Amino acid sequence: METPWLEEAAACPMLSKKYGPVFTVYLGPWRRVVVLVGHKAVREALGGQAEEFSGRGTLAMLDRTFDGHGVFFSNGERWRQLRKFTMLALRDLGMGKREGEKLIQAEARCLVEAFQGKEGRPFDPSLLLAQATSNIVCTLIFGLRFAYEDEEFQAVVRAAGGTVVGISSPWGQAYEMFSRFLQPLPGPHTQFLRHVSTLAAFTVQQVEQHQGSLDASGPARDLVDAFLLKMAQEQQTPNTEFTEKNLLMTVIYLLFAGTVTVSATVRYTLLLLMKYPQVQKRVHEELAQELEAGRAASLGDRVRLPYTDAVLHEAQRLLALVPMGVPRALMRTTCFRGYTLPQGTEVFPLLGSILHDPEIFEQPEEFNPGRFLDADGRFKKNEAFLPFSLGKRVCLGEGLARAEIFLLFTAILQAFSLESPCPPGALSLQPAVSGLFNIPPAFQMQVRPADLHPITQTR
Repeated sequence: METPWLEEAAACPMLSKKYGPVFTVYLGPWRRVVVLVGHKAVREALGGQAEEFSGRGTLAMLDRTFDGHGVFFSNGERWRQLRKFTMLALRDLGMGKREGEKLIQAEARCLVEAFQGKEGRPFDPSLLLAQATSNIVCTLIFGLRFAYEDEEFQAVVRAAGGTVVGISSPWGQAYEMFSRFLQPLPGPHTQFLRHVSTLAAFTVQQVEQHQGSLDASGPARDLVDAFLLKMAQEQQTPNTEFTEKNLLMTVIYLLFAGTVTVSATVRYTLLLLMKYPQVQKRVHEELAQELEAGRAASLGDRVRLPYTDAVLHEAQRLLALVPMGVPRALMRTTCFRGYTLPQGTEVFPLLGSILHDPEIFEQPEEFNPGRFLDADGRFKKNEAFLPFSLGKRVCLGEGLARAEIFLLFTAILQAFSLESPCPPGALSLQPAVSGLFNIPPAFQMQVRPADLHPITQTR
């Protein structure tokens, strides 16, 4: 079957009813991909045969830029070395530790102040949320935090958003199928490339500044420092993977992915709370009951806030930020469910087919935080909740993203009641763009001081 970019994730579960949970489609006349639909097939492949399914597939819009370099687009030994290094370096810089939590809490306070500056006027929170999440990433990568008013920073954040929208747009989907024909022609992909160029120029500028101020004796101030020190250590190593190209491509990816994904999730959750004020009221009640006066939420409070946690999980499930799953590729010829799949075969693990599966999540189109609570009101895990994918290519920033979503959201809800200038029933939850990513719709929001304890710095 030839299908326009698999015609969105919604069509594939219907195809699976006819062809089963594993089937082949063609993106354009020559690109053959295998599609995995449903929790069992995806987990069996990505979890049960993790090594075989650990390759990175193609994203034509980005392949010419990254060319198999960096932690996201590489494969084999290059990918293993870069992923291990990046994870360890970020951990040393505080990711997953108290230092990382303090970093997010500090940025949350800045975000709350920016919201307060709107003085109750309607505003689109998209840019401020993206700047907050980008600042957290920029602090880890570059050791820098930027003012929200910084015009260069705003341009970088907008470029990150434009990159993700471009990949997911109808033109981006067409480009995936016909890149050989479309690449030399004028079209929207030229604007997309300008966004990527903005990110690249900013990254090169920051790396050059680090090269000029690097202390060769350490310790590393940030991820760029850590990579430069590793490059110096491996200077005499033949065929080292610690090259400037891999540094730049790793940082560019972390910059746009870390900016957009978390902010989109938080933004969608705020939209849901305006559409369903009874849910917002219950979150406020839980925060007031469980958190002492004058104290911001910490990650340790998550267990004390089961309803808030359930709201965040349900928002991620409903949004299904990456419905198609990021393309995988087989590292070697593999037998899977009776099929022999050649090495290099591209695989699309449809995460949206899991998150919206009515056999797992009853009435999946409805927003129902209660599906993540047990009869006693305690948070209830669901093994089919896989917004970050699974296996060896699971999102390397999952821990950071989960912490950001929880801490930014709770800070906003401790400080404010959220209101929509239009009636809640008029708010649309449908993604503005749906392709590789589901991009939430734009909306206006008003914030009023919440009748809760004021937030101060954690003790």
